[in-house]
Amino acid sequence: MDYVDYFSTLFITYGLKLLYAVLIWVVGKFIIGKLMLLVDKKMEIARTEITLKKFLHSIVNTLCYAFLFIVIISTLGIQTASFVAVLGAMSLAIGFALQGSLANFAGGVLILLFKPFKIGDYIGAAGVSGTVVEIQIFATLLNTPDNKRIVIPNGKLSNDTLTNYSKNPTRRVDITFSVGYNDDLDKAKSVLVDIAKSQEKILKTPDIFVEIIEYGDSSVNIVYRVWCDAKDYWGVYFQSMKMAKIEFDKANISIPYPQMDVHVEK
Repeated sequence: MDYVDYFSTLFITYGLKLLYAVLIWVVGKFIIGKLMLLVDKKMEIARTEITLKKFLHSIVNTLCYAFLFIVIISTLGIQTASFVAVLGAMSLAIGFALQGSLANFAGGVLILLFKPFKIGDYIGAAGVSGTVVEIQIFATLLNTPDNKRIVIPNGKLSNDTLTNYSKNPTRRVDITFSVGYNDDLDKAKSVLVDIAKSQEKILKTPDIFVEIIEYGDSSVNIVYRVWCDAKDYWGVYFQSMKMAKIEFDKANISIPYPQMDVHVEK
């Protein structure tokens, strides 16, 4: 009879708690599922970046289940204060061990939130440049023009100077051409203006700018500045370089190069 009373007491004490814990798990899981659908819907409406969307979904889901776990162990009668203290100490130790990774993680979140660049942009940062092919939580992947893959930690991207060559719709092409001191400077400038006007990809506004910028050791340097769509930058640059040589030759305008006079004494 004592055993019956003992097991009855045990069942009432722990069995009901276990049933409550199971009930809390089922209801909690249902609520978390509904909550995650609501979070996903809100991010869909806000047109959140897909990488950030997955990341936020994972974080919110993990926090919800962590809270549910604490509620369940509290229902079972387990002291949560010491458990939370141990968990906090572990989190602190892991934080120190993964300090660099956490910085990259935070940098990835900032990049996804503020969007200083997007996939497909051509950027320069950390001494390298290339086209963005993927933005991950810890690193950003670039492809260089010669098809090399570069991996840049997001912590460095979020803290250092970054140049986005694709952000603005237009870019200015700057080229310096050198002509001889004996050449007709007005004629040389006129040739460069005609070269710019002959290219359809060069924009009419802002105005074409061609002026003398420097008197060098062996040449007069003329700056050539024109505007074009960002996607046409290199096409305009290479075409302008090619046409300048052809038209200068036609106009008998020399392109000087460094020379050295050597005097030999017997």
